[in-house]
Amino acid sequence: MSVKIRLQRHGKKGKPYYWIVAADARSKRDGKYLEKLGAYNPNTNPATIELNVDGTVQWLQDGAQPTDTARAILSYKGAMLKNHLAGGVAKGALTEEQAEAKFNAWLDEKATKVMAKEAGLSEVEAKAKADALAAEKAVNEARIAAAAPVVEEEEVEATEEAQIEGEEVTASNEEE
Repeated sequence: MSVKIRLQRHGKKGKPYYWIVAADARSKRDGKYLEKLGAYNPNTNPATIELNVDGTVQWLQDGAQPTDTARAILSYKGAMLKNHLAGGVAKGALTEEQAEAKFNAWLDEKATKVMAKEAGLSEVEAKAKADALAAEKAVNEARIAAAAPVVEEEEVEATEEAQIEGEEVTASNEEE
């Protein structure tokens, strides 16, 4: 029996959500699977990946072959590296402690990269909101400025008329 580590699609139309599963190569894409190893949500930025690394490494050591997309996800989460290090331990090139130290160092480095990306995305989002608010304020001020002179002109005309009438009244009073 040939085992593949692959993605099984879930979610609704236009909003995919995938399970990462170990399945018989002959089964349907969304059909029976042997074990669920994790989940992948590409709808978020950065994509959300939950993965049982130890279970995945066990399947890889037993001969399971990941599909191209699954291999990329496993590499991103470090399962392929852990499998590689486990092979080195089995051959005697590394000790278990050295392999764990290398893997944990890699995880820390990866976590800092992900945090940097999230911070950059939130910074860009905050800048976009600030720019949109500034543009909206400018439009509102322009709208207020365009409406204000019309009101002032009417008031100026009304005051001028009142002054003219006042002058006529005073002139007529003086004549009498």
